This record gives sequence, structure tokens and C-alpha cells, in this order.
Amino acid sequence: MTSRVTAFRRAHGLQDAAAVSHVTVKARSGLDADLAWAGAARRVVAAFPPVALGIGGPRLFRNGTALYLQVASPDAVRLHLALLEALQPAQRFGYEGPQMTPHLSVALARRGLDLGALLLEARAAFGDLEQQPLTFTAHEVALMRKPGPGGVYQPVETWPLGKGDS
Repeated sequence: MTSRVTAFRRAHGLQDAAAVSHVTVKARSGLDADLAWAGAARRVVAAFPPVALGIGGPRLFRNGTALYLQVASPDAVRLHLALLEALQPAQRFGYEGPQMTPHLSVALARRGLDLGALLLEARAAFGDLEQQPLTFTAHEVALMRKPGPGGVYQPVETWPLGKGDS
């Protein structure tokens, strides 16, 4: 799937923070740059079983912020809620909580980009996922960071799921 998303992004000249394909289970809100929270997050991930995911067809968020591939995963939502419970972030983005929509970002909104037109292209490129989602099980979680405005999220650590307190 990563190669398909990368090829789509390249074909459409997309350069934004979503360049590395990933499904977010906890956004950066309320998490300090000093990573003092990382130990608690690592323990939650270690205690959580591998996460089943199904990658489906393309959609746009109603607020117009991104084009994404749907992700069907009650497991990812449960992991998200377990992380919120353990980390108790001082602030949360409005989409965090039980209403979180797991997704794989394809393109982020920016000036001059017509996400509606791009959605039509994405339906042609990823339409097969509507009828036959790509299913797999994730066995690790990556801590991703971006260097600053205009940067790309990159994995800096990976933590295995379901490995106990290690």
C-alpha cells in the first residue's frame, strides 16, 4: 500500500507532512517535545495486542483538511483510547477520543490544491479498495516526529505491540 500511495503522491506533485504513509493512533496534541510521556506510551503499546486494520477507499474530511484512505480498525481506536487514558494529555485535538476516525492521509490541504479534483483521481487509483479493502495486522507502533513547519513526519522509534512490559 505504501508504494501505491507514494506513486500517487509523486504523480500529483504532492509534498506535505504526510509523505511517509502511516495511520495515526495518537496525535501530537498535549505531548511535550521532551518525550517525558514516551515511557508511558511505550508501556501501553507493549501491553496492547497487534492491531487489525482494513484500508479502504479514498475520502475527504468534511472540514477540508485532507484526502485520506479509510481505515476500518476498532483495534486502532481502542489503542488510541488506551493512550489517551495513560497519557492524560493537557490538551486534545477535537477529533481525538471515541469519535476518532482512523485514516491514512494521502494529501493535506494547501493553497492551490483542489482536494475535490484530487479525490476523483484517488477514486480511480484506489477504487479497488472500496470493494476489497487491504487487510493486515500491525505488529508495531512508530513514534513519528517532524522537524518543524514544512517538515515531513518521520519514524524515530518503533515499539512492538503485545510484547509485555519491556
